[in-house]
Amino acid sequence: MTLALLILAMIALALALLPAGLAAVNLAILRSPEPTRTEGLVSILIPARNEAAVIEGTVRAALASHGVPVEVIVGDDHSTDDTATIVQGIARTDPRLRLISVPALPEGWTGKNHACVALSEAARGERLLFLDADVTLAPGGAAALAAHAAEKGAHLVSGVPRQVMETLGERLTVPMIDFLLLGYLPIALMRASPQVSLGAACGQMILIARDAYRQTGGHGAIRTSLHDGVRLPRLFREQGFVTDLVAGQTLAACRMYRNFAQSWAGFSKNAHEGMATPAALPVWTLLLLGGHVLPWLVLAAALALGAGTAAAVAAAAGLVSLATRAAITLKVAEPLATILLHPATVCTALAIQWNVLLRPGRAGRAVWKGRSYAVAGQPEPQRKLG
Repeated sequence: MTLALLILAMIALALALLPAGLAAVNLAILRSPEPTRTEGLVSILIPARNEAAVIEGTVRAALASHGVPVEVIVGDDHSTDDTATIVQGIARTDPRLRLISVPALPEGWTGKNHACVALSEAARGERLLFLDADVTLAPGGAAALAAHAAEKGAHLVSGVPRQVMETLGERLTVPMIDFLLLGYLPIALMRASPQVSLGAACGQMILIARDAYRQTGGHGAIRTSLHDGVRLPRLFREQGFVTDLVAGQTLAACRMYRNFAQSWAGFSKNAHEGMATPAALPVWTLLLLGGHVLPWLVLAAALALGAGTAAAVAAAAGLVSLATRAAITLKVAEPLATILLHPATVCTALAIQWNVLLRPGRAGRAVWKGRSYAVAGQPEPQRKLG
């Protein structure tokens, strides 16, 4: 038993060191770009469906952008609340803001992708900055993204906004976005290699060169997808375009959800095109449980049995795991209280993924924003935009 515990502790330590090493490199090279003065109009495009609670703050923050000329276009996607009325009121005071009505949703499209295509067709800018309606852009955010794209020759640039979390349910779910990105994506390799599978973005905030968007088909080419943060950068890489990531916590802020139920539903939606596949999820379960939960289980068992060496190795693994989470948390300015929740956060993330994979009718439908979508299969390439 003592030997078995020692072996498990060593496995846990190895699995904890993997994201620790990747995070150390990623945190060193991932920077927030400076809002250097940049020429060329940026179209800030905001799809909105029943966003009356947040849309005014989002629009006013976008209009406060400096360092680059902007236009702001909100796509009202058949809202039944006061979203359109609020935007129209602001538009009367600022000609840079326009409200468009998104056409009826065609069969085979998801709502966000359809709204984004409509917004892109109304845009006049050289660069298109797609923002979720709950994202508050910093005054220099648009200029910083545009300057980085110009400097690096990137056709698509994204970053994770600072995630605002106020309830326990949010703090048990949302931190996994940055943890998975910074702990498991080799960003240096992503920048050096055109490999499609290394493409990554955050759908909350994506800046895209207009010409590249039209050549790839943009959101229209992933029209059935519910996870544009995964599909768009891979689409661009498939067609030879350059994608990049920046640290986004100083560029924008976002409060995705308001409670655990919303968080569970939102991450379940994305799971269909993320970890929740028969091939991927067992591997992710090994990596995440092994590196971030197993250390504490082995430590408890080793202490109970008096297995001192196993306990020491397991404690080291646990400390490495928490230190990695702490470093990422400090970098992205998330609540410090989430650090000690890390093992529970990992378990919650995996519970969401396994629930999606194993529940009856997995290949059936996902519900989001009052709409039901088929999720079976992968999105197929569609026509390019005019």
